[in-house]
Amino acid sequence: MSAVQTLTERQTLPMARALNEGLRAAMAADERVLLMGEDIGPLGGVFRVTDKLQAEFGSARVLDTPLAEAGIVGSAIGLAMRGYRPVVEIQFEGFIFPAFNQIVTQLAKITSRHDGAVPMPVVIRVPYGGHIGAVEHHQESPEAYFAHTPGLRVVAPSTPNDAYWMIQQAIASNDPVLFFEPKAKYWQKGEVDPTGAPGELHRTRVARTGTDCTVVGFGAMVTTLLQAADVAAAEGTSLEVVDLRSVSPIDYEPLLASVRKTGRLVVAQEAPGNASVGSEIAATVAEQCFYSLQAPVLRVSGYDVPFPPARLEGIYLPDADRVLEAVDRTMHY
Repeated sequence: MSAVQTLTERQTLPMARALNEGLRAAMAADERVLLMGEDIGPLGGVFRVTDKLQAEFGSARVLDTPLAEAGIVGSAIGLAMRGYRPVVEIQFEGFIFPAFNQIVTQLAKITSRHDGAVPMPVVIRVPYGGHIGAVEHHQESPEAYFAHTPGLRVVAPSTPNDAYWMIQQAIASNDPVLFFEPKAKYWQKGEVDPTGAPGELHRTRVARTGTDCTVVGFGAMVTTLLQAADVAAAEGTSLEVVDLRSVSPIDYEPLLASVRKTGRLVVAQEAPGNASVGSEIAATVAEQCFYSLQAPVLRVSGYDVPFPPARLEGIYLPDADRVLEAVDRTMHY
């Protein structure tokens, strides 16, 4: 096994490489951390997030598994019970459902069932979302199923720097974490600072300050909101962009402070709108900021239909134009 090289200085990296470096750092720091998944060894995963990690850490810590998601997650649960800190890769988000029972009836509940005596430090990495021209079961956004389940933490980075730090923080957590990775952003580059102090895993951040309307999202949607903010600024409207980073739990205070300042909110997500994370955000802001709101909270989401064929994804997925249309509606209310 070759010597392990971890990131030591600031670099501009694509998100996939930032995740790779974050996994490498976590594995170098703690020999109990091991990776499991389909084709994650010599191939390095479909998106190459685990590239070269098996060569560096060995096949006992980077395990290629059978095509059996229930078995992968079930094995991770057993390993966690024996003191390991497994990191599971689900190849595409649509493949997570064979493991749904293991996740929501076992992984989410074991610690509570044993009155806190049995921690479950399991991370399930989930490449999710659209914009890659793939087919059904390869572009969905199923985060609401897991955010609804007590006992699970659910996070989604939007930048390479957050990806680098958040994967390490998720691995360090003694609770199970669903780590949703926006696959459309795997190749988007950004600065990664391995020497800086990271924000807390579940801390909401303001990605761009503004005064007229708050727009909020997570994962890949944050890039879309920033694009919308650029267009709006050219038209004289100042948007404040809020990046949730975590959808369970949600750190509401920065979002509520933003809405109290702007008086308006547009919530954006790729997932269908019905009974979604966006629905919960809209309801909570309406409850907490009723006297500050100058217009109803508006939502922009995927449509309440199965994910369409690839050539129709541009119609289904929210873009900057749909966000700006909602902003116009709330500004003219």
